[in-house]
Amino acid sequence: MYTIEEFDREKTRVLRYILYKKRTEQEVRTKFVNIIEENMLDDIIEYLKEANYINDKEYIRKTINNFIALKNLSIREIKYKLLTKGLNKNDIEDYIYENKEELEEYEIKSVSNIIYKKSTTMEKDEIKQFLLKKGYKIENINKAMEE
Repeated sequence: MYTIEEFDREKTRVLRYILYKKRTEQEVRTKFVNIIEENMLDDIIEYLKEANYINDKEYIRKTINNFIALKNLSIREIKYKLLTKGLNKNDIEDYIYENKEELEEYEIKSVSNIIYKKSTTMEKDEIKQFLLKKGYKIENINKAMEE
């Protein structure tokens, strides 16, 4: 067991880590696994989830919105980047399913941006292969190429 003082001290430490940059539950566990005793870490994470400092579903939403605003990625690349953060695969799939239309539009726009950038140095077929390797859906590539 541990004291309230120990709990508060370690909780503050974890909180600082989270407030510096939003983190997933898995990132917090990985960071503190060898530093904070396991039972205490579980309790701290539970406490921070209840207080909404750790919210993986919200993390997925915000991260995807950042990608949409700043990057050209395929839906598959987005999924992969979120999985590497240790997020629940079902939560990711659910979010993508619930926002399918918006994400399909985003993917088509990303394809168009990449085609525009690459068209000066690459042939159409080369660009298509490049996009397929990046995980873009063939129907979205074709749609963007028609435009």
